[in-house]
Amino acid sequence: MRRRNNRYALVSALGLYSRRDALMMGLAACTVPAWSAAAVQDPRPWVTEEVAPGIHIRRGVDEDLSASNDDAIANIGFVIGREAVAVTDAGGSLNDGRRLRASIRQATELPIRYVLMSHVHPDHVFGAGAFSADQPVYVGHAGLPHALALRWEYYRARTEAILGKDTVGALVLPTMLVHDRAQIDLGGRALELTAHGIAHTDSDLTAFDPHTGTLIASDLLFVRRVPSLDGSLKGWLRELALLKSVAAKRAVPGHGPTSVDWPRGCHDLERYLGALLRETRAAIAKGQDIDAAVKTVGQSERGRWALFDDYNGHNVIQAFKELEWE
Repeated sequence: MRRRNNRYALVSALGLYSRRDALMMGLAACTVPAWSAAAVQDPRPWVTEEVAPGIHIRRGVDEDLSASNDDAIANIGFVIGREAVAVTDAGGSLNDGRRLRASIRQATELPIRYVLMSHVHPDHVFGAGAFSADQPVYVGHAGLPHALALRWEYYRARTEAILGKDTVGALVLPTMLVHDRAQIDLGGRALELTAHGIAHTDSDLTAFDPHTGTLIASDLLFVRRVPSLDGSLKGWLRELALLKSVAAKRAVPGHGPTSVDWPRGCHDLERYLGALLRETRAAIAKGQDIDAAVKTVGQSERGRWALFDDYNGHNVIQAFKELEWE
């Protein structure tokens, strides 16, 4: 029986996304910038794209968190019904969320009734506090409260070490939990919600709008930017196969373009995850240790994804730990 390499245990337990984050954790422990980005708020609405009637998406930048991007790195947006609005992820900082709220107010004065929290990662949930005055129903996977409780303080410290004090806000917990499937009604428009098994994370939630055939996949779908594995590789492939059966015309990825044709838009992600599965299994069968696997697995995909060198090694580590005990 092979022993796990404990060198990576802390990285896994904290749910880090890339090798760069290990360094940032050390920096966060010893220094916090004296300035506060919260004091330099940007009130401008985000430019959004209407990918289908009433569905508006702000494209995130293909970068890691930095002081210059305000953690606006995920695709976030909103859906307008006849009576109300649902936010489809609130962004990576309070300012990111505030700018999204300004975009909503530019488009409609309807009440913001729901804020969807697609999973635990900061770039999708740290803007949630920007909507507190609207008193929305915060919607999340049944596993999200536990995931947030485990990770919030680390994620907050890491983010505020880069963006400045008070750029995250207080912990926001979902007030509506989705255990399997649920619906939310915006007036003449119902979004169908699905809580997924462990995949990208252990708290993935997707939304489907039958009215326009739009699947809001969040981080169960990465396009062009390399995916980050923080849950189960086999589970992700399983959930992706289930999503392919959804009768959607288009999908909104968590990262990448604002929308892609569906299911064709998931082919690159499927190929990458499939290669990660096959090559990690092969490395384990050859008796390679985790350090050797990090250097070899997935390298055929290197030229096809943004931020590949920052994330692929972490993905291999996660896959190795999952597959070595098969």
